[in-house]
Amino acid sequence: MKYSIAAVTAFIASATASLYGESDLNHTCILQPNYLSCSKQANPTTVDSCCVETYGGLVLQTQYWDINTGYEAEGQLLPAYSWTIHGLWPDFCNGSYTQYCDLGRQFDPHPSPNTTNGKRNGTAVPAYIGPGISTFLAPFGKFDLLAYMNKYWVSQGSPNSDFWAHEFSKHATCYSTFDVPCYGPEYRQHEDVVDFFQTVVKYFMRFPTWGWLGAHGIHPSNTTTYTLAALEAALMHEYGAVPYLGCSGPDFNLTAAGANSTDDGGTVLDEVWYYMHTYGRVQDGQSIPVNQTGSSSCASAPGAITYPERASGSVVY
Repeated sequence: MKYSIAAVTAFIASATASLYGESDLNHTCILQPNYLSCSKQANPTTVDSCCVETYGGLVLQTQYWDINTGYEAEGQLLPAYSWTIHGLWPDFCNGSYTQYCDLGRQFDPHPSPNTTNGKRNGTAVPAYIGPGISTFLAPFGKFDLLAYMNKYWVSQGSPNSDFWAHEFSKHATCYSTFDVPCYGPEYRQHEDVVDFFQTVVKYFMRFPTWGWLGAHGIHPSNTTTYTLAALEAALMHEYGAVPYLGCSGPDFNLTAAGANSTDDGGTVLDEVWYYMHTYGRVQDGQSIPVNQTGSSSCASAPGAITYPERASGSVVY
């Protein structure tokens, strides 16, 4: 059966929920004030939310330090001399957040959580069945972007494409500036997906965690240990604000070194989250550093943290 272009366009529009119900007209952002997200001027009733982030105004660029992928046999390897991308998250200004804001743009084959609020009474998030999100880049000719993502946006325990679909569906749909109406009446299907991927990469390239830590003598090692205060000080010096550092592994008070300690923080460094507010559209990359809203999950005891080397056979140079 054949469908008209108008019918297909109408279907896409009906399946996609706008955060504010705005039209797809008159979003010429050069005519709008370049307000800072989370400022009193970033009010969706008084500014164009396509031009100023008014929904998820506390932006987090998040990164992983993994030592393997579990998909080495499929050629999914970790880059040498670099952390990898986790995502670009739109928290509310108070540090809380929401997720899966537009089920019409749900491309996650394994939604986690599987409801919009993470609770049983939330709206169910159906698993996506369809072409992988990596195929969305080809019509836009973004093969170079795809290659970069496969090198630096690497999943652990799942194909890269599934990870990217999760990050877009759960987080990108909760930005006002990535809302579909913002792309105007000539919106091309999945244009917002490609725009989000480019924006994630833009921010990641600005935060070279491996190099920043290395500049302060902090390198991956299976023998040297580090202290949280030194890690935070190094990144504060380079970034201008204190990021969140995440640690897994055994809690310090469950290790031999931490016996009789009350410090129950993790001991294996594996995440960093850089917080910021943005001017105008998130896509434009104009941001100011903001301190983390909580506190690190890492142990604070001296020498409690390891920054392990990556596994042999899991790295590409």
